[in-house]
Amino acid sequence: MNLYVLGINHQTAPVALRERVAFAGDQVPAALATVRGLPGIHEAALLSTCNRTELYAVSEQGDQVLADWLATHPREAGDLHAYLYRHADAAAVRHLFRVSTGLDSLVLGEPQILGQVKDAWAMARGAGSLGGQLDRLFQQAFATAKRARTHTRIGANPVSVASAAVRLAQESFARLEDSTVLLLGAGETIELAARHLSQARVKRLLVANRTLAHAQDLASRHGGVALPLSDLDKHLAEADIVLSATAAQLPILHKAQVEAALVRRRHRPMLLLDLAVPRDIAPDVAELRDVYLYTVDDLERTIEDNRRGRREAADEAEAIIDLQVARFVETLAASQRTEPLKRLRAHGEAARADVLARARQQLAAGGNPEEVLDFLAHTLTNRLLHAPTVALREAALSGSAELGHAVDRLFPAAPGGAPDATGTDDGTTAPVMPDRR
Repeated sequence: MNLYVLGINHQTAPVALRERVAFAGDQVPAALATVRGLPGIHEAALLSTCNRTELYAVSEQGDQVLADWLATHPREAGDLHAYLYRHADAAAVRHLFRVSTGLDSLVLGEPQILGQVKDAWAMARGAGSLGGQLDRLFQQAFATAKRARTHTRIGANPVSVASAAVRLAQESFARLEDSTVLLLGAGETIELAARHLSQARVKRLLVANRTLAHAQDLASRHGGVALPLSDLDKHLAEADIVLSATAAQLPILHKAQVEAALVRRRHRPMLLLDLAVPRDIAPDVAELRDVYLYTVDDLERTIEDNRRGRREAADEAEAIIDLQVARFVETLAASQRTEPLKRLRAHGEAARADVLARARQQLAAGGNPEEVLDFLAHTLTNRLLHAPTVALREAALSGSAELGHAVDRLFPAAPGGAPDATGTDDGTTAPVMPDRR
């Protein structure tokens, strides 16, 4: 199959490393173009979320070249090899099916990952790095995830990272109804958080985003107030809770900013929930008194309660995945077995069409039919046998007899030593035309 996946996730690498390896959406096309240029790589797709960065590829030369490339990603990831997981062929198929179903997520069964996998597929297709094998793999992953969610309760009462963060906020503040929450960003995670916060009847909801129109759109749906991100310092002191999930590549909230806000708040406590990877809030903010900073890695306890409740459904989903992996691997293997036959027949058909067109041109120009037929037969024979002849000569010079044996099997000699020319491509015997002379 020559199918590989390698990457890091929340189970193998801390957020400090994941943020250095993460790819922003606008970086993916160039990254895929680079990967496609690596030796032996035919297809590639890149999945990068807050909890994982994974590279899927079809490679003739194994996955070491992929691991070496990922380890030199520009954000100075250091020795990434120690944190990488690597899967090949059927194991790679199983991995993507589990990821798409939510079985490999921080929040077991969370639905957002399927949309992210679909985005990765669409980006690879748009970048021209998606070939037939990866396309079939991703399409089957989507179907498997849908089947698992339809036939099990893996998606029942879903708990997202955003809802886990809001639950942590509820545990930290006795009454969210008396709290002001500042949301940084306007993407899917912030949308989910805003929905949970409005259901919790938070006192005041502020939404800050670099694009004000996006903040206004989100705030209008959840009874909030929109702010430009440039006004962050003006309103930071108003927030009891800050929940951030932007796509920024560098922190947007620093220690000095939070320290100034604490002074204005007379050191009333602040809860900061950083759900972004790379992180939005500088890690040294945690050094401040009266500040409680949490990242996605710190939500494990809240999420584990959900995980225990879904174990049985997860086992059922795993059984579905086992079946779908076996079917996909067999289907792909069958397709690959017929691929050489398709290429052989396509080569023959192309030669036939070209030589026939030239023969017709000669006839139209008044050429002698006997000479044209001789030209057609001679040229077609040369076109079909040139590459095999060259390969046989090279094999003979190298001392290899394998191709010679293959010729014996492909073109068995008829009695008397002449090649048997009456066989057809389906193994039956062709009719012998009567001599009309």
